[in-house]
Amino acid sequence: MKVRRKSKITMPSRYVLLILTGICVVVLFISFTLNLSGGPLNTVAGYVFVPMQKGINYVGTWISDKSENLKSMRAVLKENEELKAQVNQLTSDLNTIKLKQYELDNLRELWELDQKYPSYEKVGARVISRSGNNWFSTFLIDKGTNDGITVDMNVIAGSGLVGIVVDVGPNFAKVRSIIDDTSNVSGATLTTSDYCIVNGNLQTMNERQVIEFSGLKKGENAIETGEQIVTSNISDRYLPGILIGYIQDIQENANNLTCSGTITPAVDFEHLDEVLVILQKKQAEEE
Repeated sequence: MKVRRKSKITMPSRYVLLILTGICVVVLFISFTLNLSGGPLNTVAGYVFVPMQKGINYVGTWISDKSENLKSMRAVLKENEELKAQVNQLTSDLNTIKLKQYELDNLRELWELDQKYPSYEKVGARVISRSGNNWFSTFLIDKGTNDGITVDMNVIAGSGLVGIVVDVGPNFAKVRSIIDDTSNVSGATLTTSDYCIVNGNLQTMNERQVIEFSGLKKGENAIETGEQIVTSNISDRYLPGILIGYIQDIQENANNLTCSGTITPAVDFEHLDEVLVILQKKQAEEE
């Protein structure tokens, strides 16, 4: 015996929604027509439609707030990008000003040095490369024979003596500075004119930023720290009276006749950009 299954009647959800919407409209129409403002229909409407209205208002307010926040965020991002561009431009302008100020200070320093030794004809040059250590012990400049530069010409910068030209080409020259290990200069104390030999020493430059002197005659007047050492008039390659540096420390030698010690150079040999080459040589001056 077969059992018949009851067929289930299904209705699409959109039709259910339309039916419920129609019922709500009819109920509202009857409520307003019959003036049932205080009846159960009004109560039902209060429970059904008021929360719906609140929900719709909440969603609308939330969407509006989010829209305003998005607009504000876009405005802030745009303003932030504009400020970044302004900061980058100002930073670039500041760096340019600093560079120009640095170059101006260097030029002013060279001009003052030129005025310090007015009797010597000079030509300015820019340092274009240096040796492989941290100091400008040997370096190249961008002027050469085309500018009247020859070997053994003295080079100055900062407050005094840098070194001497040891090689030259048409548009370059190589300079060996007084701090190089192979350098030695005949010097003299400024106040007493006592002679000494100034020797380059890269090790002491690395350790204490000083070079050495020796053979300073022990005289009646004691030489103190801070005494200026200049190139002497008996030097065979260096013009006289150019400042080398200042005595940092001094000690008496075992022979009780001479002193030795260290000198702080007058030139910053860690930072050299421009120099002056004296176009007059010691040999020519003596002739």
